Amino acid sequence: MTGKLIEYANPEQGSDSEHDFSRGNTSPWIAAPFGMTHWAPQTEEGSRFYKSTARQLQGIRATHQPSPWIGDYGHFLIMPQTGTRALGAGSQSSVFRRSDTTIQPHLFETFLGRYQTRLAMTATERCACFQFEFPLDTERRLLIQGIDGASWFRVDGQCIEGFTRGNSGGVPDGFACYMYGEIDTPIESSCLYTDGELFSGDGEADRVGVAIDLKVGGRATLRLATSFISVAQARRNLEHEVAGQSFETLRDANEAIWEERLGRIEIEGASEEQKQTFYSCLYRTQLFPRIWHELDQSGNPIHYSPYDGEIHQGVLYADNGFWDTHRTVYPLLSILDPQRLSEMVEGWTNAAKEGGWFPKWSSPGYRACMIGTHLDAVVADAFVKGCRDFDVDAAYAAMVKDATQVGNAEGSFGRAGIEAFDSLGYVPTDEFEHAASRTMDHAYTDFCVAQVASGLGKNQEAQRFYARALNYQNTFDSATGFARGRRRDGSFDAQFQEFEWGGAYIEGSAWQCTWAVPHDPEGLAQVMGGRQAMIAKLDQMLDLPPTFSVGNYGREIHEMTEMAAIDFGQYAHSNQPVHHVLYLYSAMGRPAKTQDAVRRVLDELYVPGPGEGFAGDEDNGEMSAWYVFSALGFYPLCPGHPTYVLGAPLFGKATVRPGTGSGGGAGETFVIEAEGNGPDAPYTQQIQLNGVPSSKLYLHHDQIMQGGRLHFMMGDEAAEGKYERADLPFSLSTS
Repeated sequence: MTGKLIEYANPEQGSDSEHDFSRGNTSPWIAAPFGMTHWAPQTEEGSRFYKSTARQLQGIRATHQPSPWIGDYGHFLIMPQTGTRALGAGSQSSVFRRSDTTIQPHLFETFLGRYQTRLAMTATERCACFQFEFPLDTERRLLIQGIDGASWFRVDGQCIEGFTRGNSGGVPDGFACYMYGEIDTPIESSCLYTDGELFSGDGEADRVGVAIDLKVGGRATLRLATSFISVAQARRNLEHEVAGQSFETLRDANEAIWEERLGRIEIEGASEEQKQTFYSCLYRTQLFPRIWHELDQSGNPIHYSPYDGEIHQGVLYADNGFWDTHRTVYPLLSILDPQRLSEMVEGWTNAAKEGGWFPKWSSPGYRACMIGTHLDAVVADAFVKGCRDFDVDAAYAAMVKDATQVGNAEGSFGRAGIEAFDSLGYVPTDEFEHAASRTMDHAYTDFCVAQVASGLGKNQEAQRFYARALNYQNTFDSATGFARGRRRDGSFDAQFQEFEWGGAYIEGSAWQCTWAVPHDPEGLAQVMGGRQAMIAKLDQMLDLPPTFSVGNYGREIHEMTEMAAIDFGQYAHSNQPVHHVLYLYSAMGRPAKTQDAVRRVLDELYVPGPGEGFAGDEDNGEMSAWYVFSALGFYPLCPGHPTYVLGAPLFGKATVRPGTGSGGGAGETFVIEAEGNGPDAPYTQQIQLNGVPSSKLYLHHDQIMQGGRLHFMMGDEAAEGKYERADLPFSLSTS
């Protein structure tokens, strides 16, 4: 290795997943950070289109898939070929050897044995550049085909135009991903095909592809651009990003971009495997949400809106599940790239202006997936950390709408049960599924609305939403010690099994879902009987066997399997509801328990390879960002409040370079040191911040952004008596 950080980042991490067992459900994306189009090797058709164990390559896929569970859109396949024409993904595939293959964030390169052709590609935000090394004195061609839905292609001189309408939802009628390409080798002829047969039409049809025969020779370079606006805009994107630049220049430029992004955190004292895991995870935090805006002739951002089908001025982002990413991805961006975070929130605010509501899941427009309106937490987290280069008033109005008005029946926007939540203080389980989880999520996002209201001086509104943020208490059953489904008449469901998934809960049982009160850990402890009772219940969670009942899911879903496959009791790190739970020990003044359990997760449930990369779905960078934060030694327990709860560092030293700009720091580094750290010394003995001893178990965001030094003295024994009265600053019940 050359020592470059990019060499530690493995895009294949977690890619060998199955429908019934996720190791990340990722794909190896070659892209620019937050690129509008990702590019990935395809070894099989379908949503899980890459396996590291495969030995046949079907082509390079232009993809916009944020998750196999959500599906792809605007996707098409590119493959070089020699000899006899073979059309269709299955027919055109070629053997490739892993020893001949490079997969890095900025580069895919391999040798296709069937065609004796070397294929290399790199990417920019909206474009890709392909370089083909064909054998001499043989027929050679380029195949480009739509994967799903209608597509259309045309060859004009040495230019290729086309579009694909393939999408899995979340777009208006008429949507298309357009493409424009230029190849630097003369074209002899071309033909259209579909389903492996020649196609004589000249209009769009299902899964149309184009076979482009090139004049005999060796090297050929294809520069290809995508657009969601038009072929003309795709051509403009090509001219802006890749025209006139060699493959080598573009490859090296993308490498430099990634090296800089990864270099915003440098770690020391890590093993080679830890470095690979850390930078593979950090790479994944820089992919989503994806840019959806393009630049007009004057260089100003414009975008096609998947919310109303019109072209608008301004920025837009897409492909995000906020139920997941609000927890870790956006808080990490608030440190590493606050200016980008402001732009993202501006984009989400534009989405609300165009569609009338904030999306709950954007791919690329409204999608009905998961519960709650956690984009409210993203806005609040950016706002309280000073990232405010967006229309704050419009964003706040969208948050209030989430909190007060009924969304659509499909659940693609708005909060189900919000009227009952406001009048009863909880979501009734006899009227809405996942009612206990909805109650707690609505309470937390009300806290986030209140945070922005307070910052805007809207004190009466702030008090209303702070009061509703305590509604989680109304779903807590003291007789069982769990949050439970409560009926409209006030009674709890008669039947209760603590290990039964679904029903009143979302993707978990009472053991995983009762803890969803990040904004009021002290209040949660009070309803559980006090700090010691809550600590005992957390201990029990980790000590229990990973038992489950399928409940109203009716079958064993993959999250159940993944929990039972590891030895962490009822702590199901395979899914997001528990990702803050280990830090509740610190919130209760028992940091050694956080430090011990978090170290186990870091060491046992993350690896850099494709086969065992993650404990469950990686989900748009969320599980990766959990690793990054936890390895650094602090964690955003409550997004929407500008603090981080302390754990303990995994490495001897980490240097964080906070981003500058809107909400950014002073350009000074924040250094985290762990003196005496090692596999047998996970416990913090003493903490110093900028040379001054500290007993606080949290950091303020500004302390990181201003730069400084956080020093941990580590040891092999728990030392936590001095921390038992260290209250956090945001528990509503004590404020």
